[in-house]
Amino acid sequence: MSLSSTTGVTPIESSQTALSWGPIIGGAIAATGVTLILLLLGSGLGLTMVSPWSGESSSATAIGVTAAIWLVAVQWLSSALGGYLTGRLRTKWAAVHSDEVFFRDTAHGFLSWALATVLVVGVLASSLTSLAGAGASAVGSAATAAGTVSAASSSGGTDLSTSYFTDALLRPERVTGEARGNDGAATAEVSRILIQGAAKGEVPDSDRTYIASIVSARTGLNEADARARVDNVLGQVEEAKVAAQKVADTARKTAATTALVGAISLLVGAFIASAAAALGGRQRDEEEDLLLVANRPLG
Repeated sequence: MSLSSTTGVTPIESSQTALSWGPIIGGAIAATGVTLILLLLGSGLGLTMVSPWSGESSSATAIGVTAAIWLVAVQWLSSALGGYLTGRLRTKWAAVHSDEVFFRDTAHGFLSWALATVLVVGVLASSLTSLAGAGASAVGSAATAAGTVSAASSSGGTDLSTSYFTDALLRPERVTGEARGNDGAATAEVSRILIQGAAKGEVPDSDRTYIASIVSARTGLNEADARARVDNVLGQVEEAKVAAQKVADTARKTAATTALVGAISLLVGAFIASAAAALGGRQRDEEEDLLLVANRPLG
């Protein structure tokens, strides 16, 4: 037997929705504006840490840590402001249990945070798209120029990716001396060997010996000195490859750390927005109750 049948009381369903979009949108817009302002402020302060003069700029680690801390602070401050405004701006729910009021306030704060996050992501994505378009245009121009240089190189020049190392291999023993004949064919052949070695990950001993013989014939070095030069230059190639791998690994770790910190920051931001909305709603209800008591006539 139901409670309504025993007491004769019919439950009353409110005709008003529990969701107030006005305060949610207002808090989200406020949080978005504060986020953009703080991001611009952080960008300005961050530029002061970078200097083109050697020894005057902060380290990459210090800049990265500072940027991460600032992004977390921006998320938390904007979430707190947006959530608090959402709670204070909503209309008081009459004849609603305090637990239900608390739930609605936290839900409104969470929705305000979610909407603000979507707006910020949209603004940043638009900015990044513009930058990407400019970058693509620059890359296209560079590719056109590279194609022109490549066409000129195919007629007797060298491959740009190995030109430095090839020049090091074919450098004459004396600076004032000139290599006999035309080095074009030898340079192109050594370049192809280096490219093949880079693709395989190593240069076989047979290719090393062959390159040493070319170096000896074109520079006047004896076989031992030519082989030493070959080993030295190939060692530089390996060091450059290892350095590039380290840079890529560092970038991977940085991206992973940034993603984790960003995810944690968003979760904490959602919690702060919900808690701030609950606080703002409670303060609004308490002040309204005090105002009603103060205006009640004495009898």
